[in-house]
Amino acid sequence: MAGQNTSHAVMAQRHEGKDSLDDFPTPPWATRALLEQHLLNDFDIGNQTCLEPACGRGYMATPLAEYFAKVTAHDVYPYGYGEVCDFLDKTELFRPPVDWVITNPPFRRAEDFFFEASKTARVGIALLVRTVFIESVGRYQRIFAQKPPAFVAQFCERVAMVKGRVDPKASTATGYAWIVWTREEASSTELRWIQPCRKRLENPRDYTPEFLRQVSAENLEEPDLFSAAG
Repeated sequence: MAGQNTSHAVMAQRHEGKDSLDDFPTPPWATRALLEQHLLNDFDIGNQTCLEPACGRGYMATPLAEYFAKVTAHDVYPYGYGEVCDFLDKTELFRPPVDWVITNPPFRRAEDFFFEASKTARVGIALLVRTVFIESVGRYQRIFAQKPPAFVAQFCERVAMVKGRVDPKASTATGYAWIVWTREEASSTELRWIQPCRKRLENPRDYTPEFLRQVSAENLEEPDLFSAAG
């Protein structure tokens, strides 16, 4: 069709089946952006703990460990990083509280991740989601009207996510935002921006296997932090 824009950036979409793991790793700079521009200013995260419950190969947990005192990471699938367990399975685990739950959840299970994180996080929750996540009437009634986020941090730059890997040359037409809730009740939600920062926060080694092995054991908790309920 004449005039139709078929560029990769416009045409790229994320359509995943109901049984999909929704394996779209987060470029590390996008996690650093939230921490550098918003959380570091408002919270003492250097002395706090964090859980990443959909860690995949570790591309979010690793930069989290650059800032938090302790980070625990797990995933429902054995990607080779962190413990294997189902964050949404309420029957198997005793989950001790942490200060923060920060993750890029499977999009269709993001609400479930929020409700489960609400039971665990002492300070705050941050979910990286497609911007369209805030559009649903049902989601507004179930979440946003009941527990308004403290702020939504919208990316000015596009965060390109590729199925099964990170790729510094990828492009996307999908917009992303961090939605952040805190224990302190918010009467309304502040719209913030994640200002352009990719060039400053991205490092070539972020896209190498060595990146996932660089965090010291002092910052990344061993899997036995979670134990079976007795």
